Amino acid sequence: MNKPYRSISTRLLTWYRKNARDLPWRRTRDPYKIWVSEIMLQQTTVNTVIPYYERWIRLFPTIRDLAKANLQQVLRAWQGMGYYQRARNLHQSARLICRNYHARLPEQAEILRQLPGFGDYTTAAVLSIAFDQRLPLIDTNVRRVALRLNNILSNNHHRHDHRLRDFLSNNLPRRNIHLFNQALMELGALICRPNDPDCPVCPLRLSCQAFQHGDPILIGDKTKKKYEHIQVVAALIQRNDRCFIQRRPPGGLLGDMWEFPGGKVRPQESLRAALKREVKEELGIGLVIARPWIRIRHSYTRFKVDLNVWHCKTRPWPRTDRTHKWVAINDLSRYPMPSANVKILNQLRNDRKDSSHAHTSD
Repeated sequence: MNKPYRSISTRLLTWYRKNARDLPWRRTRDPYKIWVSEIMLQQTTVNTVIPYYERWIRLFPTIRDLAKANLQQVLRAWQGMGYYQRARNLHQSARLICRNYHARLPEQAEILRQLPGFGDYTTAAVLSIAFDQRLPLIDTNVRRVALRLNNILSNNHHRHDHRLRDFLSNNLPRRNIHLFNQALMELGALICRPNDPDCPVCPLRLSCQAFQHGDPILIGDKTKKKYEHIQVVAALIQRNDRCFIQRRPPGGLLGDMWEFPGGKVRPQESLRAALKREVKEELGIGLVIARPWIRIRHSYTRFKVDLNVWHCKTRPWPRTDRTHKWVAINDLSRYPMPSANVKILNQLRNDRKDSSHAHTSD
C-alpha cells in the first residue's frame, strides 16, 4: 500500500463543498433520516431515491412513526424500488430500536450490527455521517476511487477491502468525517466514474497512482450485466369492477406483496398451458376463458421478464380468504405490488379511461 497522502482530505473537502449535489438527506444530521437514505441508496440510483425518500419521511417522519406502521403500509411506501427486504429490515429494526433503545438509534457499532439490515457498510455510513465517528466506509464508488488512488489492478476488487480500509483510515481528517466519507462517494459518482473518469478535473489527480503511472479506466467495476430471460404468465380475473389478487407468502422473494395469479412458464410449455397450470396450482380451479391481453417487459437485477397477461374467467370463481381477495379496481393502488404488477394495473386503468371516453363521445 502506498504511503498516505496528507493533502487528500483537504483537497477532497474543498472540492466537495463547492461541487456536492444538493440532496435532501444531506440537509440533515438526523440519524434516522440518514439511515433511511443509506438503505434506499443500496441498489437504487440517486434520482430514483429522491421522491421515495421525501415521501417516506412525510409518511414516517420518526423511528416511532415507522415502528407503529404495519408492514403493508411500509411495503406500499417502498413499492417500485425493489429489493423489498430493505423495507422489511427498516421496519423490523425500527420496532427493535423503539422497544430496546427508547427510539434512539444506537451509536455503538457492535449494537447496530445486530439489527436487521446493518452490515459493515451501513453501520459505518450511519455512524460516520450521523455521529461523525472515525470510521472509513467502502461502497462501490469509494472502492473504485481507492483502487485507482493506489493503482491496484484486480479481477476481484473485494479482496482488497482490508487494505483499502487501512488506506482510508490513514487519510481520515481530524474533523468532519461525515463530509469526508460523503465526499469520497460523491467523487466516485461524479468524477471517478467507471468507464469515463474525468481525471483532468479530479481534485486528487496528483495523488492518484493510476493517473500518474497507470490507466484509471483499467481499474473499476466495468463488468457487463448478464441477464436470464424468463417468460411469465399472469391471469387478470375480473368480476364486474373487481379484480382478483393474492398475497405472496412472507419471507420469500417479494414476500407479503400482492399480485395477480400466475408464474413462470416451464421449458417447452406454451403460454396457454402455463396459465392453465398456474391457475389450477394456485387457486385450485379451472379456466373457462383465457384471452391474451398485453405483454409487459420488465427487468430485475439478474432477470429480464416477459410478463404475458391474459383476461380470464374461471369456474368456479376463486375463493377469498386472508391472502386472496376481490378488490375494486379503484382500490387496487392501496395494496403493495411488485413493479411489473403495477404496470398491469396502470394499463387496466388506461383501458378503462379509453372505454369511458369512447362511451362519452358516443
